[in-house]
Amino acid sequence: MSTALQNRPSSSLALGRFAQKRYMIRRKFFKIFGGAFHIYDEAGTLAFYSKMKAFKLKEDLRVYGDEDMREELLTIKARGIIDLGMTYDVVDGTTGQRIGALRRKGLRSILRDSWLVLDANDNEVGKIEEDSMALALVRRFLTNLIPQSFSGMMGSEQVLAFHQRFNPFVQKIDLDFSMDERGLLDRRMGIAAAVLMCAIEGRQQ
Repeated sequence: MSTALQNRPSSSLALGRFAQKRYMIRRKFFKIFGGAFHIYDEAGTLAFYSKMKAFKLKEDLRVYGDEDMREELLTIKARGIIDLGMTYDVVDGTTGQRIGALRRKGLRSILRDSWLVLDANDNEVGKIEEDSMALALVRRFLTNLIPQSFSGMMGSEQVLAFHQRFNPFVQKIDLDFSMDERGLLDRRMGIAAAVLMCAIEGRQQ
């Protein structure tokens, strides 16, 4: 079997979930024990449910097909104890295959969030970065009421857009893959990146 086929989501149901161009992520603030995210497709149907385990020294997030958590689709797990330059491995929950990793760019992310997208061999293949430095600095030092936006790039091509809506009580994020017409980004990595950025942002509130 070719590498390309081996790297696809393992079930037809998962493939359909990952094949959407746009999603909306919803998270309630003030959740004490861990964190949970609902991810809806364009039709408003629940596509994914993600839950972060509470009281873990190493961050551990799981992405499921529904709230009953019967089908684990993705695991996102930190390699070490939380730090500014942490690397998070992304694993297909049904096959156990490591898809790739997401690495936060340490000191640079203090001023402007920046992530590297790594393949299964830890080679850098893309990046996800907060919008302008000016707005990032305003959020950190003046007010966090300005919604965040991120762009994901594979080489010179944009593959995703991540836009947070302003809402003081419910975190809502629009996730858009429609510009990735050539399918450069493994959609599982895109979903994992969005969930991880939501979790990190939620912790910083």
